[in-house]
Amino acid sequence: MKRDFLAETDFSKDEIVDVFKLARELKDKTQKGIEHHILKGKVLAMIFQKPSNRTRVSFEVGMFQLGGHAVYLGPQEIGLGTRESVPDVARVLERFSQGIMARVFGHHLVTGLAASARIPVINGLSDLLHPCQILGDLLTIIEHKGHYEGIKLAYVGDGNNIVNSFINVAGILPLDLRIATPMDYEPNADILKAARARGVSQIKLTQDPVEAVAGADVIYTDTWASMGQESETEMRRKIFRAYQVNDALTAHAAKDYIFMHCLPAHRGDEVTDAIMDGPHSVIFDEAENRMHIQKAIMVKLMA
Repeated sequence: MKRDFLAETDFSKDEIVDVFKLARELKDKTQKGIEHHILKGKVLAMIFQKPSNRTRVSFEVGMFQLGGHAVYLGPQEIGLGTRESVPDVARVLERFSQGIMARVFGHHLVTGLAASARIPVINGLSDLLHPCQILGDLLTIIEHKGHYEGIKLAYVGDGNNIVNSFINVAGILPLDLRIATPMDYEPNADILKAARARGVSQIKLTQDPVEAVAGADVIYTDTWASMGQESETEMRRKIFRAYQVNDALTAHAAKDYIFMHCLPAHRGDEVTDAIMDGPHSVIFDEAENRMHIQKAIMVKLMA
């Protein structure tokens, strides 16, 4: 039976741990130049409503390293849900490929593709969730901290898809998650309620970034205005000014904290150059690990 990866909750704890293990094995083989053509002859159809540097390159190169091939399908090729219905797109692509990755605006588009396709569908990003990013982030935390259990992770900024995904995974893996957002910019209430009900992690919401960062092992931020919110940029810049990750804020964290950002970053807004390029930053390890974790996910679903 085919499986999809649309949200972190599509995998159990044991399956997520297995994905971490497989990703590290595949990364080791890549770094040693060992061929691992597990998906030889298979094709991944990549649907992009939103452009992306890391998502396209990581999936495309990842499929190449696995011995397969990736096909890029931009808005001009498909017009997902407008020029062509979501079910029709799914049913066409399943005839040519063995998997679909979609980077979209509305989350209903990835769920619609999954409901109609007989091949696995992977959520490369939606406005609600960013599951591949978060598993890649946790892989990076494991590499730098040795574990994820009980890690004090402080997220500072907009309660967006990154935060929703961290909350989702905190309902599966034991974390100490602190989230600082301005009023009216909190994460999804239903996702938060469901994760808290599982009782796996401590999940704290606050409007005080200092409270969130105090003693943190990891400090994470994201852009204040995501793709599609460009018209709100100046307004958000005023609202989020106190949430900038800078030397004054990070002084409250653990001495050996690491700084993370899913990129692209608006330097001088949500984070300063000093933090982005400083000794605590692991942002480029984090970017690389997107590919390794996605390779593991593709192997799990498509092999």
